[in-house]
Amino acid sequence: MTIASHVVSKLPSVGTTIFTKMSALAAEKGAINLSQGFPDFPPDARLLQRASQAILTGNNQYSPMTGLPILRDAVANLIERHYDRTVSALDEITITSGASEAIFDAITAVVHQDDEVILFDPAYDLYEPAVTLAGGICKRVTLMAPDFRPDWHAFEALLTDKTRLVLINTPHNPTGSCWLAEDLESLWQAIASRDIYVLSDEVYEFIHYGESAVSVHKHAELAARSFVVSSFGKSFHLTGWKVGYVVAPVALTAELRKVHQFVTFCTATPLQQALAEHLLELPEESAHLATFYRQKRDVLRKALGNSRFTLLPCEGTYFQLLDYSDISDLDDVAFCEWLVDHVGVAAIPVSVFYQQPPENQRVIRLCFAKEESTLLDAAQRLSQL
Repeated sequence: MTIASHVVSKLPSVGTTIFTKMSALAAEKGAINLSQGFPDFPPDARLLQRASQAILTGNNQYSPMTGLPILRDAVANLIERHYDRTVSALDEITITSGASEAIFDAITAVVHQDDEVILFDPAYDLYEPAVTLAGGICKRVTLMAPDFRPDWHAFEALLTDKTRLVLINTPHNPTGSCWLAEDLESLWQAIASRDIYVLSDEVYEFIHYGESAVSVHKHAELAARSFVVSSFGKSFHLTGWKVGYVVAPVALTAELRKVHQFVTFCTATPLQQALAEHLLELPEESAHLATFYRQKRDVLRKALGNSRFTLLPCEGTYFQLLDYSDISDLDDVAFCEWLVDHVGVAAIPVSVFYQQPPENQRVIRLCFAKEESTLLDAAQRLSQL
């Protein structure tokens, strides 16, 4: 018997993610991969040139732990322009190695043993493992198709003296739904008199298809006790760069930075430099992101218009949900595996985002952050079912 056989896992229920499995299966079968959420088109060439220049001119050593000052200043300006909120670049903005690190740091910073954390299901698969590692306990509010609106009575019923953190995500992955301003106000009214923090995952903040995005940045009372997480990877088609940031009040930022310095300490310096220069030269580029992805969403939805799938609403993100109840009785995991084998398209089963999936819900997720030709090819195959 080896020593390894005595290891007691801190995450016994966690295995290989569904994204890894479906992408590997798509590669093995030569299928069109609409499963994992990353673009198949190049980012702005100017960003690549700026990163190359930063590397070649020697900007390759540690940055300050909190992030390059030029980038934090650019983020502060971005927040002021889009949300009319003034934040301190010095004390309230921290650059992280992707939004995932920011979320992990925030949870670790404020969740103590046996604290309760409320999630809205379906939820991104990072959230619960981070809470578990911090010693916390997840409680969940189930969002139901087709609109996935939060049930505030169900939410209030979960609140206890042990509730320490509420984790929200809008625009929402995987459903593509977006909160309304009254949802933020309902959240505030429920927690205002309690010692509860908020972690707002807003990585798709610029990919929304309504008149304006709802953000914790716009709700002063919530912002005063919240971490707001954003992603340059999502906003600039650079998911592999893994550069994100988190905005929080001074006291929360101080606690988050205590964790951050021992997780990554700092993020790749030349990538930070490139993003800062890009934001300074093109400060309004992110404002066009919604139009860019709306066109891709509409291409996919139109191409699937005569299929047997039911298209659920998509208010934000670059994900489209499809109900396949009229096509198959298979559960969604088995159906996604069948799609790869028999149709040549890889999707994600939505049930994996739930702790307890709703009974008889048959919904899959497609990523439309792809070239138009890729989307049309995939839609043609799916429409043959």
